[in-house]
Amino acid sequence: MSALPYRQRRTSLTARGEPMVWLTGAGLAVATLMISGLLLLVILNGTATFWPKPLRLVTLANGQQFLGEATRYETLVREGVLVERVLLRTGNFDLYGDDFKWVNLRDLQRVEYPLDAWLFERQEWGPFIGYIRAVRIDGVPVTLEQFETLRRDARQRFRQIRHLEKHVIGGINARLEALRLQQRRAELQSKTLDISDKRAALEAKYNEVTAQLTALRREDQRFTVLLAEAGGRTKELRLSEIVRAYPANRLTTTQQARVYLSRWWEFLTSEPREANTEGGVLPAIFGTVLMTLIMSVAVAPFGVIAALYLREYARQGPLLSAVRIAVNNLAGVPSIVFGVFGLGFFCYVVGGTIDSLLYPEKLPTPTFGTGGILWASLTLALLTVPVVIVATEEALAAVPRSMREGSYACGASKWQTIWRIVLPRAMPGVMTGLILAMARGAGEVAPLMITGVVKLAPELPIDGNPPFFHLSRSFMHLGFHIYDVGFQSRNSEAGKPMVYTTTLLLILLIALLNISAIYIRNRLRRRFVGAQF
Repeated sequence: MSALPYRQRRTSLTARGEPMVWLTGAGLAVATLMISGLLLLVILNGTATFWPKPLRLVTLANGQQFLGEATRYETLVREGVLVERVLLRTGNFDLYGDDFKWVNLRDLQRVEYPLDAWLFERQEWGPFIGYIRAVRIDGVPVTLEQFETLRRDARQRFRQIRHLEKHVIGGINARLEALRLQQRRAELQSKTLDISDKRAALEAKYNEVTAQLTALRREDQRFTVLLAEAGGRTKELRLSEIVRAYPANRLTTTQQARVYLSRWWEFLTSEPREANTEGGVLPAIFGTVLMTLIMSVAVAPFGVIAALYLREYARQGPLLSAVRIAVNNLAGVPSIVFGVFGLGFFCYVVGGTIDSLLYPEKLPTPTFGTGGILWASLTLALLTVPVVIVATEEALAAVPRSMREGSYACGASKWQTIWRIVLPRAMPGVMTGLILAMARGAGEVAPLMITGVVKLAPELPIDGNPPFFHLSRSFMHLGFHIYDVGFQSRNSEAGKPMVYTTTLLLILLIALLNISAIYIRNRLRRRFVGAQF
């Protein structure tokens, strides 16, 4: 025990700053717990979304029956009475008008797990939960054992139909439109262009593919399945409409794992359906990665050049201090302001000028004069360029002055010194700024909503049609997908699992991009640190 009086001991602790050490440590602990809790919530809910759940048939005291998956339990007080209830995902939206049903536990008379209950994931209208009554070919029932084989064949036909519609016919329509635009451009230049032969060949190809599509659709209509819900109402579906089907209460653990993995594969490699609450997010993954890469390519040179001028060439004084203050303040401007600027400057001014000069035949329909992935990427580049400038300036200032002086002593010019000595050793710091810019830009949503992102993009920015890179097209983004599913879908409960899963995917995607950049930064650091010895 110290012999100093209490007041002196307290003054001594304050002088050493120990209370602030405790406060900062406590703040770090709280922040770490909050971040860890958020990540744990997203990971647990995101990874559990696709695991198949058992189907329970509940019978109420009034005789009503509901068949579905238990998704959530809730306890609340109503008029002084404690009420416990369960939320059942009953599906069958086309029959019930809703996907979910709250059931009070005190109203339950019986709970069963019927072995003949199936869950059918459909192309439209969400899941159907019920029983198989008959499998038919041309209206004639066949054995139920043929259901899965016939369904797989029907899905293969469905994919053939979609391929012909989207890629083959889409490509023909794109070439027809290109011919029309060529003719229109010639008319604007007072020239004559005969496209009748090319148009006739394309129209003949179009008719041939249309006949093939008609045959496939006619074949597709032959195979149907009759389903029944818990109350007895029936619904007949084409087998090609059923994406996935399984008897939920008869699955083994291995079969559940197969369903789980197949759902993840569909999520990562297919297009969304059912207002983005079902299916996959491949267009959103593609759009997010491409937008981040374009943004990085745009922000890196501008940020580095600006920092080089401010640090190496500009004369120090009040004006330069004002510029630095302005750059730092730009980092605090709300992102939606950058979005409005991007819409007005990039889309309307720059894009409108490009359309009038290069695409007059398409007017008044805009090409670059509206939202697109290029303008969205450049808008985010403006948003994140202050981060790169500040980080690059700090990295340039950290290069020892002795290295500059040694370069000058050997007869190198200022630019040669910067290019050969200063900039390479500042690259790890530049990469740090780029990593921070990528992390912020990849998760931004507000500027994208008015500069090019859409709920559903029918075409990717890169495809097989000339000129192959269509940077004027709108695109999908994982951040906007989360917002759309969570707040704009017809049923928030149906979209909630997809929100967690997409959030988990976005976190992993940003982490992967950052890890790649960190790996490059560490290689640069080892290279140039080792070169100093």
